[in-house]
Amino acid sequence: MSVQSGSPQTYTPQAFHRQAHDALGNPQIRSNFRRAMDGLMGKRRDAFGDWDVETLRELGANIRLRALAKLPDLLEQLEANCQANGIKVHWAEDGEHACRIIRELCEARDARHVIKGKSMVSEEMHLNAHLEDAGIEALESDLGEYLVQLNEQTPSHIIMPAIHLNTEEISDVMHVRTGIERTKDVDALTAAARAQLRERFMAADVGISGVNFAVAETGTLCLVENEGNGRMTTTVPPVHIAVTGIEKVVEHLRDVPPLYALLTRSATGQHVTTYFNMISGPRKPGEHDGPEEVHLVLVDNGRSNIYQDNELLDTLRCIRCGACMNHCPVYTRVGGHTYGTTYPGPIGSILMPHLMGLEATKDLPSASSLCGACGEVCPVKIPIPDLLVRLRKEAVGEGRGNVAGAGVKRDRKEVLAWKSWQWLATHPGAWRAGTGVATKFRTLSPSRLGPWTDYRTAPKPASTSLHALVKQHRREDGREDKQ
Repeated sequence: MSVQSGSPQTYTPQAFHRQAHDALGNPQIRSNFRRAMDGLMGKRRDAFGDWDVETLRELGANIRLRALAKLPDLLEQLEANCQANGIKVHWAEDGEHACRIIRELCEARDARHVIKGKSMVSEEMHLNAHLEDAGIEALESDLGEYLVQLNEQTPSHIIMPAIHLNTEEISDVMHVRTGIERTKDVDALTAAARAQLRERFMAADVGISGVNFAVAETGTLCLVENEGNGRMTTTVPPVHIAVTGIEKVVEHLRDVPPLYALLTRSATGQHVTTYFNMISGPRKPGEHDGPEEVHLVLVDNGRSNIYQDNELLDTLRCIRCGACMNHCPVYTRVGGHTYGTTYPGPIGSILMPHLMGLEATKDLPSASSLCGACGEVCPVKIPIPDLLVRLRKEAVGEGRGNVAGAGVKRDRKEVLAWKSWQWLATHPGAWRAGTGVATKFRTLSPSRLGPWTDYRTAPKPASTSLHALVKQHRREDGREDKQ
């Protein structure tokens, strides 16, 4: 196969149904995801084999709930302790504001080359495009992110961005974009990418990373990774900018180990990751490595609105492990790009309506069978199925109405139909008359009933109603008794 050199395919949440149809018709995508998800589910199961997983999940949920209950105070405490450690803290109201802050920090250092560690918030902000518009090159250093950047795509998974590509496809991408020889040797491909990235670390003016846990008690930024690029990104360039959502704060340093144990096992089935970085400030006098400046950008981008709803607040517990995606029967068949959003799968279906509004994401809460697998494996016990149902109600105007775009799927004809059904079902005489007319004129029943019949056959009234059958049966029984 070959990689197309034209514009990459654009995915949007508004086109979810078409994109899902295309993905289901692509055997390569289905094979890639099926193989990957089966492996991840098995690894998670084995990693928790000797643990009391429910007790650990309960502990993780309580830690996150406690942090959210104290969120405003903890954010102020985090800011104070970070500043005491020499970390400069910046507050961003939305993604555009955060991009502007980071661009200005880069311009203050006359930066032209940025190296990035893995950060889903930066994807949410479209940071790379913003920096490129300002003439600043932003290169991804995480191998998966690097591959999708080469292929002009977006991540299809929050933990494994290039999981939609198999070895042959990766080889083709690297051959076309970087000129290396095609090979199916995974070690050779990894070594080639490492060689290409190594010199870029040394030449970068600024390093940008995400944050897994921000500890309010100590002003420490924790970063979980497997490849070492995060450590290079945060120590080699003279400036390190960490960017994270405001919900990532935890109260105490002792809260981190349980969440870390849950995160690694739920995400990749590992007991620990290769690297766990704890960043508490810039290089100090007498130290030989580390950045001269460390900045923390705290991004709201709609999270405060979620925080004000005592039910949807649970969305903010997420520690970005991706377990809900790995076990979701929808995601595992259509992949992450189908959703057309930064965060795909079950967590994306409850998060993105807040970040983008229900007008753009109205189909995502319905992209679920409500089997409950996502809720059962969530390491911090987010009730994802319940929140999906809540957002479905919001979409049709039956919720609290505090989600942007609430009522976007409300159809007056459908509402009238259900109101009519309700009235008929509570008035026996009218019900009998109505069902009698429907039975008599059953041949005139419509074959299309809106979207419901896109995947189903329209029902038709029976030629004889149940009441008529019962009466007939009683008459026949009466004649037999007389004989």
